[in-house]
This record gives sequence, C-alpha cells and structure tokens, in this order.
Amino acid sequence: MSADASLHSELVRLTAARTAAAIESGAVSAVEVAEAHLARIEAVDGKVNAFLHVDAEGALTAARAVDAKRAAGERLGPLAGVPLALKDVFAQRGIPTTCGSKILEGWRPPYDATVTRKLREADVVILGKVNMDEFAMGSSTENSAYGPTRNPWDLDRIPGGSSGGSAAAVAAFEAPLAVGTDTGGSIRQPAAVCGLVGVKPTYGGVSRYGLVAFSSSLDQAGPMARTVLDAALLHTAIAGHDPLDSTSIDAPVPDLISACRNRSLKGVRVGVIRELTGEGYEPGVQTAFDAAVAALAALGAEVVEVSCPHVTYALPAYYLIAPSECSSNLARFDAMRFGLRVAPPGAGADHVMAASREAGFGPEVKRRIILGTYALSSGYYDAYYGQAQKVRTLITRDFEAAFAQVDVLVSPTTPTVAFRLGEKVNDPMAMYLNDVASIPSNLAGNASMSLPCGLSEGLPVGLQIIAPPMADDRLYRVGAAFEAYLDAERGHPILEEAQAL
Repeated sequence: MSADASLHSELVRLTAARTAAAIESGAVSAVEVAEAHLARIEAVDGKVNAFLHVDAEGALTAARAVDAKRAAGERLGPLAGVPLALKDVFAQRGIPTTCGSKILEGWRPPYDATVTRKLREADVVILGKVNMDEFAMGSSTENSAYGPTRNPWDLDRIPGGSSGGSAAAVAAFEAPLAVGTDTGGSIRQPAAVCGLVGVKPTYGGVSRYGLVAFSSSLDQAGPMARTVLDAALLHTAIAGHDPLDSTSIDAPVPDLISACRNRSLKGVRVGVIRELTGEGYEPGVQTAFDAAVAALAALGAEVVEVSCPHVTYALPAYYLIAPSECSSNLARFDAMRFGLRVAPPGAGADHVMAASREAGFGPEVKRRIILGTYALSSGYYDAYYGQAQKVRTLITRDFEAAFAQVDVLVSPTTPTVAFRLGEKVNDPMAMYLNDVASIPSNLAGNASMSLPCGLSEGLPVGLQIIAPPMADDRLYRVGAAFEAYLDAERGHPILEEAQAL
C-alpha cells in the first residue's frame, strides 16, 4: 500500500471528533481529510450507490477555507473540516437536489436549507448529496428513482430507509457524518440496520426550512454518525430556533455534548415498552435487546416495564396522517414552475400536469398520494384523517403518562435485521411493519435515538431510546454510557467488525 493510500485508509476510519481534533492540532489538513474521503467514495461507491452527486470541487474549496482559517489563527468550530454526506432532500444552492425522484431531476436550488447553511457556518465539508427513498417514502431505499443503495455489511441487503444513502455512506467509511430526515423512523431504522447512531431530535428542534416536505407535522432532520459523541456534535451544529420555520421551537438547545461525558446511569429510570417487544421481533433482535437492557441495569439504571397501550395503533394512524400531508405537499410539483415537464403536442396545462406527474413519480409516491387524497376527500375526512389524529393524541398521552414514571423509554429499533434487496418490495404492508417501533415517537414529537446494541447473524441490531420533548440530552447520557459499556465488553460493532467492502 502506498503512503497516500495508507494515510487515506487511516483518515477515513477516524471518528468525527478525532478528525476535527487532528485538523485543529495541525496533525493533518482539512484538504487531506477531504481527499481521503473523496478517494474512498471513488473506490467503493460503485458497489454501494450511496451518493447521487459528489461535489468534489465544493468539498475541496470548503476544506481549503478551513485550512486558511487555521493558518490565520482564527477560531475553528468543533466540526471544522469534518466531511459530511447530505441527504438529497435538503436544498443546497447550485447543487442538484432530486429527493430521489425523476420529477426533480436537474433542479438546482437558488438557496440553502437552514440545515445546509448551519453546516457551512460550522465549517463542515459537504461531500455531496446521498440517495434516499423517493420523497422520503420508504424503509429500504429501493424506492429511489436512481437505483437502490446497498448495505455495506452485506451488499445483497437493504441499508434501511428513507435515509439509506446517509446510513450507507457513514457505514462504508465514505463520510464520518451524515444528515438524514426522520418522518416515521427514516433516521433510526437505517442507523439500526447499518450499525450506526441515528437521532430524531424533538420535533421542532431542527429547522425544516429548505427540507422538501413529505409530512410537515412529522418530518424532522437529524444526525447520523458512528459514535454517540459524533452525533451530539452534529446535532448541536444543526439545532436551534429558526424564524423561517413556523414549527421551530424557540428555546435553548440542551447541552448534548456534556451529556455524553457521564458513564454512570445511577438514578436514571428506564422503562421497557411492553407493547414494543416480544411477538413480531426476530429472536436475535430480541436477544440483543434483552442483553442491552441488562447492561443498562448494570450501569446503575432502574429498569421497569411500562405500558403504552395505544402505540399498537400507531402504524395505521401514521399511514393516514403521513399520506394525507404528502398528498397536499406534493401538489406543488405541477410541471409549471420547475422540475420535469412532459408536454404532449398541443396539450393544455391539465394534461401537462397529469402526464408529468405520471412520468415523474414512482409507484410508492403515487400509492401514498392516492391514499392521502382519499383520506382527505369529502365524506371521509372525519372517518379517516380525523380519527387518526385522535389516535395520535392518545399515543402522546401514553408517552406523557410513561414519562411521569421514568426518564427514558427503550425498545428494539426494528423488528428485524436488514432484509435482502427485493424481499419486501412487492409487499407494502410487510415493508411498513419495519417502522412499527419507530413511528410512535414521530406521532408524539418525542426525541429518539438508535444505537448499536449487538449483532444477530452477523448483522447489526439497534437499541431505541426515547426521551420527552426537549429532553434530547437524556438520549445522549444514556446512549453514551451504554456505548462505553459495550465498547469495553465487546468492542464497537461498526468500528471493529469486518465489512462487506
């Protein structure tokens, strides 16, 4: 191996925190770090298909700016020079933004999403845009118009979805950090099946401005990383009040980084959600989860079982609320202002719109638009959408009652490990069931984290931690303590286990 190749191999395996420290100390330049990750993308992404657009020129320009700031003695942020993969649902000025859909092919936004702007201000190096289920609708990244992304643990398996490209990029060491979005588990589920840390912040904790909307009352951007501390650093960088987002919470961001320093859980009350364990979960997943709960107890936590009876209705409620909101949000893609336009000779505006939407949207997006339009239609609104919102209220009350007894709740993140590509693509209900444990948090607006808790048949299993709204720091306290325990006992799965690449 050449000296350059050896350095590149070393650099891409550093955590984000160590990468930032190495750049700040001058041990390595931001340009060297960017070049190492760009070389890694070139070497492996043909197999993974995580990236839809690699912005090598932009990444190197940003890296040079970081090196110049350091040389001038200017203060660097905690993630200055650290490469990142950005889900292709965030507007980025001048860079293709497709949402995994043909209907936005070629669109280059004239503005930055607030998340994108905050990353730039933090001197993070954005490597490019990564693949996703079309308009964030899916659990496997097989719904992308640009081909499926593959799981770096086993290239014949899915990386989860909809943020599958974000997860695969981090798991394949193409980037130490990624930003995803979570509407019904789309950060946590890919994190679980790729052996990562993924966080859905409190709804309203991270701005949605410039995030192309799927379901406005559920969508939330959040961090994906290989360690809890790295996730905390990224979460802190992108969080905070934004007047451009009417749902943004005007309150201080909890101190997430300090929360990562506590290694004891003495005095912490942990509730195991009775309805989200046992039947329906693969034996290997359940075994890993049970071991994780025992570890939390060994760390000093008081573990009790709690009931959230209405979470069993979360899945049907979600698949009325989310499609209803998507039906409304996706009406803007009308072929009149931007994006794909299919124009049969002599066709009027109505025919152009219909032909363009038929050609531009994939099967899953069409399915959800139809579901949502039906649920909102005259005579059915109260029976479907209205009833689903009532169930949402009951689920929120269940969580409130549970958090009166405990500090955090836990469950497996997913009922199975990563399944094979194509295995569930023709069975929507089987696909939707992948999010059975993650959807309740979206409906209630809670903060939630998935982090690795072991392996089943050589594939990662995720532990889900749920905290009350605006108590995101509890996720990081419990997550960091558990991660340190797991590292000491067995080693970190993604940092030490052999990958498929």
